[in-house]
Amino acid sequence: MKGLVIKNTGSWYTVRTDDGRDVDSKIKGNFRLKGIRSTNPVAVGDRVEIAENVEGTAFITGIEDRRNYIIRKSPNLSKQSHIIAANVDMALLVVTVNRPQTSTTFIDRFLASAEAYRIPVLLAFNKTDILNEEEQHYQQMMINLYETVGYECMAVSAETGSGIEQLVALLKGKTTVLSGNSGVGKSTLINRILPGANLRTAEISDAHNTGMHTTTFSEMLELPDGGYIIDTPGIKGFGTFDMEPEELTGYFKEIFHFSKDCRFSNCTHRHEPGCAVLKAVEEHFIAESRYRSYLSMLDDKDENKYREAF
Repeated sequence: MKGLVIKNTGSWYTVRTDDGRDVDSKIKGNFRLKGIRSTNPVAVGDRVEIAENVEGTAFITGIEDRRNYIIRKSPNLSKQSHIIAANVDMALLVVTVNRPQTSTTFIDRFLASAEAYRIPVLLAFNKTDILNEEEQHYQQMMINLYETVGYECMAVSAETGSGIEQLVALLKGKTTVLSGNSGVGKSTLINRILPGANLRTAEISDAHNTGMHTTTFSEMLELPDGGYIIDTPGIKGFGTFDMEPEELTGYFKEIFHFSKDCRFSNCTHRHEPGCAVLKAVEEHFIAESRYRSYLSMLDDKDENKYREAF
């Protein structure tokens, strides 16, 4: 029997079978994916094969080839990865300029990981209703930066509904993984898009301007006009996994564009003479924040780097 993994609670998976039933399933003890050192060898969005038992539950016995997945370094096990979702058409990264502030380093790490697995990203700037004039200006600068790089951006308010109609139109017919820092309003956004979802939300900590985890597992939610949203737990950091330094340039669109003019083909864009990327940073064709994010990812070979709250 084949089906789609629509929920992962950590120990159990819910598989929606091809005949429309939801079956609670577990992984067989010896089930591992070749070539992937992962804390979760099966992810929401995977197509799997299951063997049902008399108790009405099942074992996952096989997994179909993925067309893509998005992955990050496991927050607890430095040598392993955590697959956020599989077989997606798009990633929706929810960010906020305040309460809490999403760092550009976090955004850039997420974007680079999505580039590595060829997943288009839409950036949704949430909580526009609570921004003062200075914060609105900063948000517009951020939108200008990422649109210039080549990413689609939109300003929304899950609280008031502003911009939600346009967002829903972009999600139609697609399987979209929803991600972002804890507290940026992902659950409120889903409740606005799917009023029947009734996801739990939490207040932001005033003391630290940080969010609380309200989603504790990953789940695939069906959209009324076709498509799915994959809701994932909020993440505080985004440690990149298995990226070689020589590949990294290709995951930053504008750095890759200028790197073609570097004097040396193996230029790391740190200090080499004739580096077109360094020249572009100096002349403000590449944003300094993006360049700093690139450098921080180059430094990820230091195994402790990813533990910082990027």
